[in-house]
Amino acid sequence: MPNIGPTELLILLALAAGLIAVTITLVRRGSPAPPPPQRLDPAELQHHLTALIAANKPVAAIKLLRDQTGLDLKSAKRHIDDLRAGRAPRPPLPSHNATATPPPLGHGADLATRVRLLKNAGRDGQAVLLVRGETGMSEPEAQRFVESIQA
Repeated sequence: MPNIGPTELLILLALAAGLIAVTITLVRRGSPAPPPPQRLDPAELQHHLTALIAANKPVAAIKLLRDQTGLDLKSAKRHIDDLRAGRAPRPPLPSHNATATPPPLGHGADLATRVRLLKNAGRDGQAVLLVRGETGMSEPEAQRFVESIQA
């Protein structure tokens, strides 16, 4: 067997490292993308949020609420903080960039109009949260209110 010098050893190590890098890249590309988060109905969302809060996982609760409703971070944190304190959640905070972006459709409209707009956009869960935040209704009451609004 021939002697292997430092140059040959470096070449062999570089080839091995390249082979490992290619293998890892192929394995990562082959793994499927995670499925999109499943939309929960408002009652299920409330149940999951309550369970996460009871397990002392407020960050996970905030993430779930944001994923399900599209709330901004500050509004979602405030919502979870209200739930943790046993209060009815307050309505979402206005955006800090209110001058940079036009106001949302229905801005300044009555509650029923804003609920109708959210329902038309397929955001029933956020409509329930809006009703609860502005009226202090319970989850079932808010759900019935949202369902009673014609889209």
